[in-house]
Order: sequence, then C-alpha cells, then structure tokens
Amino acid sequence: MDIESVADPESGEAELVARAVAGERAAVTEVARLLQDPLYRLALRMTGRPPDAEDATQEILLRVLERLGTWRGEARLSTWAYRIGVNYLLNLRRRSPQEAAQLSLDDFAADLRNGLAADDYRGPEATVLTREVRLNCSQGMLQCLSRDERVAFVLHDVFELGSDEAAWITDTTPAAHRKRLERARKRLGNFVNSACGLVDPKAPCRCARRVERAVELGRIDPRRPAYATHPVTAGGRTTAEAEQQMVRLHDTAAIFRAHPDYAAPEARRDAVAALLGSGRFPMLNRPRD
Repeated sequence: MDIESVADPESGEAELVARAVAGERAAVTEVARLLQDPLYRLALRMTGRPPDAEDATQEILLRVLERLGTWRGEARLSTWAYRIGVNYLLNLRRRSPQEAAQLSLDDFAADLRNGLAADDYRGPEATVLTREVRLNCSQGMLQCLSRDERVAFVLHDVFELGSDEAAWITDTTPAAHRKRLERARKRLGNFVNSACGLVDPKAPCRCARRVERAVELGRIDPRRPAYATHPVTAGGRTTAEAEQQMVRLHDTAAIFRAHPDYAAPEARRDAVAALLGSGRFPMLNRPRD
C-alpha cells in the first residue's frame, strides 16, 4: 500500500495533534515528519515530476499545519491530510507536459512505438536505466488521464484505499468515485494490454528497448535518473523490491503500484523546518506555561 495510515487514535494520533495545536514545537515537527513522505508520493503520482511534486508537497503540508486545529477526528489524520492535498492538486494551475500537450493514451502509445530498438539496451547501467524507463513511462500514462480519473485510480488501485475513504478524500459519493475509477481502469487497461510488454508479451513495447530513444529525447537522464535512484523512506520498499512485486502480480494495476516508497528530498525537509521557525504559524508563537 503506497499511502499508509501514518497514525491512528489508539497509537496516540489525537494526543499528538492536541500537543501540536497547543504549540508544542516537537509535536508539530512530528506531524510534518509523519505526513511529508506520503503526501509527496501522492503529489508525485498526480504531477508526474519530482520538482513539481516537491513544490506541491511543501504547499500542501503548510496548509495541513495551518488547518491542524480544525481536525476533529472525522477521519484518520492521514486521510484528512490527503483530502487537503487532493483538493490542492486537482486545482493546481501548473500542468504536466502531457496535460499541456493534451496527450491522449493513443498518442502516448504511438510515441512508444516510435524509435523502439530491435534489441534490449546493453549499455552502461542497463538495469537502472531500464527501471527508469518503466517508472517514467507509468508516470506518463497517468498524466494522460483527466485529473479526476487519475486521482480516483491512484487512491483506489495504487494506494489501495476503499471506495468510501477515497470518496471522502475527493469530496464525492462512493458511486461517483467508482464511476471515475471504472473509466480510468478501462482506459489504462486497454492501453497497457495493447502496448505494454510487461502486461502482454505480444504487445510491442519493452522498457529495455526504449532506453536509447528515451535518452535521445531527453525523457530520462542517464547521469541523474529521477526515479530509479530516488531516495526512499527508511524501511520502505526499494525500486528493486517494488519491481519484484510487480513481476509477481502480473496485472495492470501492479504496473502503477510498482514504484518504491519515495521519500521527500532532504532539501525540502529542511525548507519546511525553516518555515516552522519563521513565525508563520500562530500556534508556535503562543507563550507556554
């Protein structure tokens, strides 16, 4: 499960929030630490690119902390934070390259077939770059969905949240959520079954045969892979472990679940820590007894 519950009432979630709202700096920092990586993973799936996900995560986390006093336990703290995050991401003005180009899944499939090598890539860092192509490609597929379809698919099939919880996060009904999910599943299923060799061996595209073309187009940087060498949360799944899970599952959703447990970059953690000391949060400026 990509997005996990970061806490629950039995483990002291309500008590932690109460301490944070009362102005205890260590508690506020702990809330930020617990939520930052899951929110980053959500933002990364929705925006498609690490730099955009970093910016979005910082803004979402600040909104969560500013509104922390309004949490009343109507949902788990993590679920409540995802609701704030989804609202921000659905209304984000910045668009991914695929969104800006209004790229359809048919266009994406045609692009994958263009320049496909006859043989697997055998050059330097072949394993890493093949993984980078796969991870980059699955992000690109998601960007070809509408945002409401994308978030429905990500919450339900990638992060494995139930319909009621996903519907609450997106402020819709379970029936409406399931309808969006059905559309997304159908579109992605048709695409991967016809184009992706990971799902259907008869399909034309192979990650290892896209490496040279992806490098040529600047889609991946062999010197600095964005996904295959991305930092992961301590104790979380690595890229290799996620890939093995995908191989075992052999289904469409596994392609999209098979990303490691990405961690928000350290520089952003430092930036959030600096903001917590900036005086922006009134709860941290209250005199303590």
